[in-house]
Amino acid sequence: MGKVEPLNPTEEAIWRSLMLILRLLPRLLENDLLRATGLTSSEYTTIMNLSEAPEGELRMADLADAAGLSPSRTTRLIDDLEVRGLVCRETSATDRRSNVAKLTPEGMALLRSAWPTHLESVRRRVFDHIDRAALKPASEALVAVALSLLEEGGATPADQRIEATAPTPARSRQRK
Repeated sequence: MGKVEPLNPTEEAIWRSLMLILRLLPRLLENDLLRATGLTSSEYTTIMNLSEAPEGELRMADLADAAGLSPSRTTRLIDDLEVRGLVCRETSATDRRSNVAKLTPEGMALLRSAWPTHLESVRRRVFDHIDRAALKPASEALVAVALSLLEEGGATPADQRIEATAPTPARSRQRK
């Protein structure tokens, strides 16, 4: 390993802010969601991923990847959501050895009612503090980092959505 350059003051500020955001933001978003809807962030993310999947269903392993949860945590979460009538579990039609989780109409209704709360929380805690002129360059920078991490870490199918929504400059930089 060659000589490592220390972070300059701007890089240091970005890095420390990012670490603080990664530590505090998930807890704050979850508190807002729990208070207003009774859903945890994991539950919201799970039903959101199911709502975006074809026919509202995903294999359990794919759902775990999409939600960023372990397979055992996903099973326990689906058990709880199933008891509440928000999802159902079925044997996969394409692979009888695996199960799929499927969003129920009640689960979709809860997601639709929770979405405004989540959106308001994200706007209030993140976007209300970023100047509109800074949004596009910030998006391009963060997407470039996300794409680089996905390439390094073996992206899951659910992670591919970031590439589809990436601003053109980030995609073109990534392909170079």
